[in-house]
Amino acid sequence: QIHHIIKHVRHPMKKTVLSLLCLAITLSTAAADDVIKEAMKKNFKPEDAIAKKVGKGEATDAELDSLIKCVQAICAAKPPKGDNAAWVSKCKTMVAALQKVKAKDASGISEFKKVSNCKACHDVFKPAKK
Repeated sequence: QIHHIIKHVRHPMKKTVLSLLCLAITLSTAAADDVIKEAMKKNFKPEDAIAKKVGKGEATDAELDSLIKCVQAICAAKPPKGDNAAWVSKCKTMVAALQKVKAKDASGISEFKKVSNCKACHDVFKPAKK
């Protein structure tokens, strides 16, 4: 599609259009990375994080709803590393586990703990520190 757009742009503007497209792609990647980082910092990492409450069986329905929305948001973001289809699958599995927890299904907490393993996810989707 990009090639089709560029084909119809007059020569003097081609470099400008290409530059703007590259900038848009770069910004969208950075924005997705920020969404994921912020979600992790707020909902998974702190000692009082909602994800930790879920693992202990202490999360309220409002907290579960909040975490479900958070995981759905990061699901829509492209992971900084790794296969996007695997990322989406992992996020959907996490949402399903959270919905089980909210429905008071006893298997939900253990499923959530398994799918929310930090190291397993980071090994696949988080780039190495520079």
